[in-house]
Amino acid sequence: MKMGFIVVTLVAVLVHVYVLWHVYHVFPFPVWAKWAVVAFMVAALAMMLTGLFGAFDRMPLGLASLCYEISTSWLIVFLYLLLSFVVLDVCRLVHLVPKEWLHSNAWTAGAITALIGGLLVYGNIHYHNKVREPLTLDTGKQLSKPVKVVMLSDLHLGYHNRKTEWQRWVKMINDEKPDLILVAGDIIDGHMRPLLEEDIAADFHKLNAPVVACLGNHEYITGIDKALEFYQIAGITLLRDSTLTLGNLVIAGRDDRFKHRRKSVAQLLEGVDKEKYVILLDHQPYNLEEAQKAGVDFQLSGHTHEGQVWPISLLVHRMYENAWGFCQKGDTRYYVSSGMGIWGGKYRIGTRSEYIVATIQSK
Repeated sequence: MKMGFIVVTLVAVLVHVYVLWHVYHVFPFPVWAKWAVVAFMVAALAMMLTGLFGAFDRMPLGLASLCYEISTSWLIVFLYLLLSFVVLDVCRLVHLVPKEWLHSNAWTAGAITALIGGLLVYGNIHYHNKVREPLTLDTGKQLSKPVKVVMLSDLHLGYHNRKTEWQRWVKMINDEKPDLILVAGDIIDGHMRPLLEEDIAADFHKLNAPVVACLGNHEYITGIDKALEFYQIAGITLLRDSTLTLGNLVIAGRDDRFKHRRKSVAQLLEGVDKEKYVILLDHQPYNLEEAQKAGVDFQLSGHTHEGQVWPISLLVHRMYENAWGFCQKGDTRYYVSSGMGIWGGKYRIGTRSEYIVATIQSK
């Protein structure tokens, strides 16, 4: 474990040196300006790392939000700088581009800046454009009437998704006039302070339908005791390896994989009336076959964000059986949401922020 950490850290340092070395050499600035650009990038990285250890909580709220946005946005900028320089280096090695393109070249620097800047603008606009995903779930089980459910995951409320943003989402949800709201974990991003100072919990009480949720890994990152207290204040019905019967629906909520000794799906559904329509909330979409074997009708998951930005999305799709969207195994149907919110910088490039509006009805 210790050796693995050392190797990962060393690789991360070398990759950063590679990118910063190229940034220094490709931009046609005076030496002092080159060093200023490199220093700003190092500061953004340092800001993000110190923020993970609570530095943002000691700043004024507005400044903390700004620092959060800048530092986490640097990750996206860094990713695309790395890809740009790798492509240019490979092309240089096979003599497709001259080496002069990588040394004090205004055209190269301008093209990279325009490309990344354009991607960030597009990604930010696309992030704020929440996609409404309709879903019809027909069942042979008897329901007294169709049930309309708004399904969400990964709100990540915190320094970047603050009260004004959450209030906009509350209106979108209420406009659907749902009978029920389900949240598949990660309501909290990782810091309780912005939720408490802006009284985010109060806006949960403005939702016009019951809210039922399971935990995500970020609730544990935040501090599980603080997260549980917030859920209670917000009036959220939290299912931790437990079930809730609402009419002809059974909602089962698993604790997150972060808790190693959680119940299996089969254990969770012991004694549950399978004549009712069974919905499973499980934050991380691993071992989908468990729900199928246990007789679950529908599973809602999140966690993946579908990678948030391309090409990370390609890696995420290789990590999960179903990294995003609808799928079916036997009689069990699944939806893995890419999330209403997001962790880090507000950019969706090749992915989307979404909420699901599902209608559950008898055939």
